Amino acid sequence: MPVAPICSTERFAMTATNAELEAWVRDAVTALQAGKPHDARALLERVTATGRTNVQIWMLLAHVCRATGDGAAQDRAIDEVLRRDADNIRALIWKGDTRVAARDEQGAMSFYERAMRLADGQSIPPDLATELERAGAAAQAASLRYRTHLEDFLTSQGLSSGARSPRFQESLDILFGEKRIFYQQPSAYYYPQLPQRQYYEREEFDWVAPLEAQVDAIRAELAGLLETREGFRPYLVNAPDRPRTEFHGLTDNPDWSTLYLWENGEPVTDHIARCPRTFDAIRQLPLCDIAPRAPTIMFSLLRAGARIPAHTGIINARLICHLPLVVPPGCGFRVGNEVREWEVGKLLIFDDTIEHEAWNESDEDRVVLIFDIWRPEVGEADRAALQAVFAGIDAYAAAAR
Repeated sequence: MPVAPICSTERFAMTATNAELEAWVRDAVTALQAGKPHDARALLERVTATGRTNVQIWMLLAHVCRATGDGAAQDRAIDEVLRRDADNIRALIWKGDTRVAARDEQGAMSFYERAMRLADGQSIPPDLATELERAGAAAQAASLRYRTHLEDFLTSQGLSSGARSPRFQESLDILFGEKRIFYQQPSAYYYPQLPQRQYYEREEFDWVAPLEAQVDAIRAELAGLLETREGFRPYLVNAPDRPRTEFHGLTDNPDWSTLYLWENGEPVTDHIARCPRTFDAIRQLPLCDIAPRAPTIMFSLLRAGARIPAHTGIINARLICHLPLVVPPGCGFRVGNEVREWEVGKLLIFDDTIEHEAWNESDEDRVVLIFDIWRPEVGEADRAALQAVFAGIDAYAAAAR
């Protein structure tokens, strides 16, 4: 027989015992399993009328309301769940479903996307995984509809893909979730109000062309170094007076090796003697001078098959320069959202405090010459101020010894 309707909400709220509440919930589950969602709903509404509920009861009521086709009642029940547990993944998906039914696609996507973010990396039961897959497909389809609409609209306004600046196109890629927003994240010192640029272009610096004109001479000197590889050592070396740290297996690993011409504020005379033309060419440039941290001048060797995972540098008042010297196919370099390939003899200039990574997927080694320059936005007075603050930092450390 159908469950009798509630005659007096107040009577249930005042007189129902905990045992009765538990019995009504059990009977509701039995009714639902028997294919009687209306009976299950009546029993659960008796429970919710008492005010003595929890997330599980409201989720069950949302489920039976869904089964009876009452979207408005389901929505109210889901709201009660989310009021108690804002991170309930299943409830977020169901709330997205009710927003779809209400023709609120953007609202639905916000609930679906939150559910997927919360589920990322968690161990999810199979039935919920199916729900997440459905939500993901809906979000992807909605994103495609949105992008198609916006692309068509922009084209109608004279802004087809070929008529956009690279910066405007990147803003759209970020809007559509295809790229991320990257910021400077120096590990040691942040100098504020500098532009958040991933790369600087070669044409912006008048010293680039004269340097690139000397690439053949630099490559010849590098060839002599590579004959013996004497002087190359792992870029990351664990300091014996500090706790050992690992960087994705590259600490003390020759897969990422360097040979320094200038290190820790000092020239490496033996190495400079082996490649004097390289050193003379670099010393003419606006090198960042914050001893002993900079300048750094070094040949960087990345072995075949090696990868340098994403990381950031220490000081954003400088830029890093790569002069590619040996670049087999299959090598790549990413700063922030943009991947570029090294081209022999063509300088890459970038902000290393923005997340970056490098890889060599070839069967040969890759070598670039690396050095650091002052950022052009940092004037002479500020450069002197930066030198002073780091001198003070080092003086403090020395006094503490």
